[in-house]
Amino acid sequence: MILASSTLIAGLAAGSILAAEPPVEFDPSWESLETHPTPEWFEDGKFGIFIHWGVYSVPSFCDTSTYSEWYQWWLNTNSHGGKVTRFHADNYGEDFLYRDFAPMFRAEMFDPAEWASIFRRSGAEYIVITSKHHDGFCLWDSEVASEVRGYPWNSVETGPKRDLIGDLFDACREEGVRPGLYYSFMEWENPLYDREDKSEYVDRVMIPQIKDLIERYEPAVFWPDGEWDHPDEMWKSTETLEWIYENAANPDEIVVNDRWGRGLRGQVGDYTTTEYDNLGNSGGKEMRKHRPFEECRGIGHSFAFNRAENYDIYDSRTACVQRLIDLVSRGGVLLLDIGPTADGRIPLIMVDRLLAIGDWLEVNGEAIK
Repeated sequence: MILASSTLIAGLAAGSILAAEPPVEFDPSWESLETHPTPEWFEDGKFGIFIHWGVYSVPSFCDTSTYSEWYQWWLNTNSHGGKVTRFHADNYGEDFLYRDFAPMFRAEMFDPAEWASIFRRSGAEYIVITSKHHDGFCLWDSEVASEVRGYPWNSVETGPKRDLIGDLFDACREEGVRPGLYYSFMEWENPLYDREDKSEYVDRVMIPQIKDLIERYEPAVFWPDGEWDHPDEMWKSTETLEWIYENAANPDEIVVNDRWGRGLRGQVGDYTTTEYDNLGNSGGKEMRKHRPFEECRGIGHSFAFNRAENYDIYDSRTACVQRLIDLVSRGGVLLLDIGPTADGRIPLIMVDRLLAIGDWLEVNGEAIK
């Protein structure tokens, strides 16, 4: 009898193995990658939270018509009438380099459990945090980020001295919120990216960083950006996306956007992104109708915290809720941005707006699913 039971169990186990579906394989072509389905959870989720946080959160300043996460670019190009350049010289001195902000980005008040609790209470299905923005600073211990620059350029080696991505991901999963990653293809002031031939940057920095993020953190969302200056062939986008689809530990969960090369927005990926209702970088083409779209925007205008923004620039509670309703009615998803401070706090006005959305969703959420 024992032998028979053992045989039965072994047979069932073997049957389960045989019945398991083999992993889906793709070719490194957009035609093949387009067959990847958009996960159902994303289409049903309706609401996510974008988080722009990094070294730029130290000065947290720019003209109110633009984005403060571009501080380094505005500083170096004397843009917007030199507003950032003058601010920088007056407050930090002309000899103070952008990289000197890194030790000041300390995140000493960062409480990932508190953040995750706010996200859950907001009703958000997922979050997307900047693992690396255009300045190249990494919120995890990317050794190559520091290696190619010759100075500490990640949050474990300088500033907070902690893995900000890992800590936040753990807290979000505890609260049932799916964590995702933003990643910038381009980098300012990276000596490898500054070359005319950027192949070493792509092979030595970009692709290894992407693989590290996917393997280490298993994000539910991968959100590339900074792709617009170069074609997808230079970025090796199809090869990279094929690798993600075939090697992610969560293949049925992970979803990627459409920012994979010049002129491709609205044409590739699991969903389309708009930014302040603008498709942008689409090569003049209309976005696909058979994929969902996600609108990203701030509660104020800037994505990262901008100290120059006053109360009137921020959307009201009602405006935030109405924007969500409008987007969902058009088949979209809202990715609403917050910009934490350099010490790791979410500004209270942003918390207030998130919780107002959560209060509305608690009563009316089923109506927009």
